[in-house]
Amino acid sequence: MMKRIALITGASSGLGREFATTLANKTYTQVDEIWLIARRKQRLGAIAKKYNTIKFKVIPIDLTSVSQMEQFVALLERENPKIQILVNSAGYGKTGAFTNIEIEDYKKMIDLNIRALTLVTYACIPFMCKGGKVIQLASSAGFIPQPNFAVYSATKSYVIQFSRALNCELMPMGISVLAVCPGPVRTEFLKIANPEGLPKSLKYNFIADPKKVVKKALRDAFANKDISVYGTGIKLLHVIGKIMPHRILTSMVNQLSKS
Repeated sequence: MMKRIALITGASSGLGREFATTLANKTYTQVDEIWLIARRKQRLGAIAKKYNTIKFKVIPIDLTSVSQMEQFVALLERENPKIQILVNSAGYGKTGAFTNIEIEDYKKMIDLNIRALTLVTYACIPFMCKGGKVIQLASSAGFIPQPNFAVYSATKSYVIQFSRALNCELMPMGISVLAVCPGPVRTEFLKIANPEGLPKSLKYNFIADPKKVVKKALRDAFANKDISVYGTGIKLLHVIGKIMPHRILTSMVNQLSKS
């Protein structure tokens, strides 16, 4: 029989790690193995050692490396697993004025948030069948253009549009694709994106618990939804982003980021 797996990128920290620990208890799906993908092997190993209820495969690769991505594709072809859940959680972001951030940071954002996510999805779909779930980590930052977060929000807008379109394409195959769009989440991503800390207006009104974000995302995935938005404030932003001119919203976000 084909080995049934859940495959998680960016599994060493943040929401990726939370997906790994949540799926390890087998509440949401019955899989034989969870594949953990990230650059930091030691962190992946620590997750694998923590649980004895399920088998883990630790795959320490850099998804922005062409050669290592080729190794990942070769691994899929060699093991021929049945992928029941794919979680693309690997991502990177930096806040600040566009010209104040190093170009290498922008290259990393685009390579990881767009290129790697697209290539991993493309590689995994042939190994999925009816009932398969693709969960793409987008962001509420993708709802509208965001000054001082311009490139990151643009990459997440790509993830949202790509995921919703792909969901429609794959529906006849019984595979669903979900774009997860949280606001700020209490993970180390916030410290990397903005070492100076979040503006008070965001920190106290919108920051979310990663466990709750992941549980809602899994519920929405198994309900075959195409988008998952956690929190009243972020849901309101999602609605407002559909009805208000983006020029006005962009100006408001710019002022909010300075408060």
